Amino acid sequence: MSSAPLNGLSVDLSSQVALVTGASRGIGQAIAESLAGWGARVACVARNEEKLAKVVASIRSAGNEAEPFVADVGDHESVEATVAAVLEKWDGIHILVNNAGITQDGLVLRMTNEQWETVIRTNLTGTFFFTRAVARTMLSQRYGRIINLSSVSGVTGNAGQSNYAASKAGVLGFTKSVARELATRGVTANAVAPGFITTDMTNALPEQLRDQVKGQIPVRRFGESDEIAQAVGFLASKSAGYLTGQVIHVDGGMVM
Repeated sequence: MSSAPLNGLSVDLSSQVALVTGASRGIGQAIAESLAGWGARVACVARNEEKLAKVVASIRSAGNEAEPFVADVGDHESVEATVAAVLEKWDGIHILVNNAGITQDGLVLRMTNEQWETVIRTNLTGTFFFTRAVARTMLSQRYGRIINLSSVSGVTGNAGQSNYAASKAGVLGFTKSVARELATRGVTANAVAPGFITTDMTNALPEQLRDQVKGQIPVRRFGESDEIAQAVGFLASKSAGYLTGQVIHVDGGMVM
């Protein structure tokens, strides 16, 4: 279907092309499936070809349109080639969701150079690479929606995640700068900062730790990937045209 209710709004992304990084699982998968459900043709980008194929098959089985693109977001040549392939396929990119991210946790005194550089390159530099590559097309279209995934850790910090928190805080500053640069050409840039979301990673936490974390969340539960997708859907819609340079906290009230 091309239109679905979103908190009283109607999101219609038909005829638009969306590119979603990290689309092979978790939040990225939920975003890709939701955007496709609202009518977008979705370029699903990830490194794992097998998992990516399953997501694309799921989208197609629902009667929607998607294509898989295997790429390393931290490699600018891979990024440029991917964007060129998407443009060759669909002749436009209207929505970019920079979701791809990794963690390699460790206390700062024990963190290796590789742990630092790998996380920064994937989470922050990858966001830069895709934004730069897609911005050219969006500027020429005089329309675009750039949505970057940050994190509650990028706002508050988190012990043992100095690399991850730094990358996600960097995404916030990057988003606001890009928003200022592109605003006059009909291109918006916003960030979504999820809190603790039910994923494979949070499910792997000991039950006692999960309960402890929930006690710090005002709504007393973890969020769901679909709730992040709903926020992304609004930011991707034409209804969000007067919203740019903003951070939408989807965290159950952790940051307020």
